[in-house]
Amino acid sequence: MATIKVKQDLPPPGGYGPVDYKRNLPKRGLSGYSMFGIGIGILLFGYYKLFKWNRERRRLQIEDLEARVALLPLLHAEQDRRTLRLLRENLEEEAKIMKDVPGWKVGESVFHTDRWTTPSVEELYNLRPREEYLRAKIGFQWYV
Repeated sequence: MATIKVKQDLPPPGGYGPVDYKRNLPKRGLSGYSMFGIGIGILLFGYYKLFKWNRERRRLQIEDLEARVALLPLLHAEQDRRTLRLLRENLEEEAKIMKDVPGWKVGESVFHTDRWTTPSVEELYNLRPREEYLRAKIGFQWYV
C-alpha cells in the first residue's frame, strides 16, 4: 500500500490573534437613575399643576356662588311677578266663566286663613292649555 502524505492544518506562524469574547453593547438611551429622576420630576410638576388648578377652580366656584347670592333676590322677584301675573289672569278668566253663577265670589281663597300661601302649579295653570301646564309641571325634556 502506498502511503498518502496528508498535509495537516496547523495554526499560522506566531499563533492566532486574540478572540473577542467581551460583550460590546452600545449605550442606548438614558440610565435607570436618570429615567427615575425624570419620572419623579414629571410627577411633581403634575401635582404642582393639579394643586394650582384646584385653587383656581375653587376661586371660580366662590365667584359663581357670590354671583348666585347676588342674583337670587332678582330671580325671586321675577318669579313672584310671574306668579302674580298668572293669578291675575286666572282671576279675570274665572270672572268671565262664573259671571252667571249667583253668589260666586271671584278669587275667594279655599284656605281659611289670611296668610299668603304659595299657589301650586295646578292652581296657577288650571285654566291654561295642557302643554303649558305640562311644561311648568314636568319641565322641558328631550324625547328621542
